Amino acid sequence: MGLVGLEVVLWRAVAVYRFVALGYAAVLMVNNYHSYTRPWLGWTVLAVMAVWSIVATYTYGRADLRGWPLLIADLLVTMGCLIASHWVVTEASLRRGSATLPMVWVAAVVAAWSFSGGRWRGVIAALFISGADLWLRGSVTMATVNATVLLLLTGFILGYVVSLALDAEEQLQRATKLEAATKERERLARGIHDSVLQVLAIISKRGAELGGEAAELGRLAGEQEVTLRALVSVAPPPTASGQADLRERLRPFASAQVQIASPATVVPLPAEVADELAAAVNSALDNVRVHGGPQTRAWVLLEDEGDSVTVTIRDNGPGFPNGRLAQAAQEGRLGVAQSIVGRLRDIGGSASVTSHDGTEVELRVPR
Repeated sequence: MGLVGLEVVLWRAVAVYRFVALGYAAVLMVNNYHSYTRPWLGWTVLAVMAVWSIVATYTYGRADLRGWPLLIADLLVTMGCLIASHWVVTEASLRRGSATLPMVWVAAVVAAWSFSGGRWRGVIAALFISGADLWLRGSVTMATVNATVLLLLTGFILGYVVSLALDAEEQLQRATKLEAATKERERLARGIHDSVLQVLAIISKRGAELGGEAAELGRLAGEQEVTLRALVSVAPPPTASGQADLRERLRPFASAQVQIASPATVVPLPAEVADELAAAVNSALDNVRVHGGPQTRAWVLLEDEGDSVTVTIRDNGPGFPNGRLAQAAQEGRLGVAQSIVGRLRDIGGSASVTSHDGTEVELRVPR
């Protein structure tokens, strides 16, 4: 049952409660109408409750109508039916704690407010209903205290439980989608591994053996094999707490030209942060491949410093002159500014790029 399905079930439960409570109010009316000062008004209120129960069932059943206008209208109708007891039930009976005209029917609006906005919204509705009931009774009695406490508990507990249920349902949906996507990626990875990657590996090996132009072709095939292997590699999914091991996110970048050094223990980070940090590392390595040439090597160092995580990418390429990055940004080439510096800034981290006997990129993310 999906998230939408759960909401439908909850609102159907409120609708069922309205009609069951309406039936109970009708039974009380049949038993007590002879003692009412204005029986005709009592029957009128009962008819209004019946009509509103039908209207509320239809409107709350549509997600596009469950806004403040409906919630306020529901509260006003409920309070009106409750306050109408003042002109139907004798004052002495009300002071003794006798039943009002709607009785437990008033709890439906508290449940509706709780389902629509959580426990605190349910508490607000309960306070309005309790205030109207206190005005009817004219004084604080054990009956008014019990009614108020029950309504407040209903609003708070229902809102809390519903919030937990909806959150759990949403997390289950995300986990189901992630599992399906992971399985599909694993299936594609197996197919690519059995065909494309093996062909590229053979070309790379044979090209190196033949030498000459074939060696260059073999080198290019080897680079593409590494890139494709990184793309189809399946990173472990986040844990139940949403944490991911950054080491596993960086492992696919290792190749003959890229060496990765990382701690022996897990380096946990929120999954979204780990993904963005790994993407920034990949961008830095792309720059090494594009600007450094085929002989350039790179070293990636991952350090877990407790309160922060640092990834350093160094290469032995030609580097770049001072001011080159600023000039590139002014010319509209924002590769480093957006894919590396911008990524780290968006996740609350920092990035620095320096050039001296090669290029060094330092990425730091606080915990």
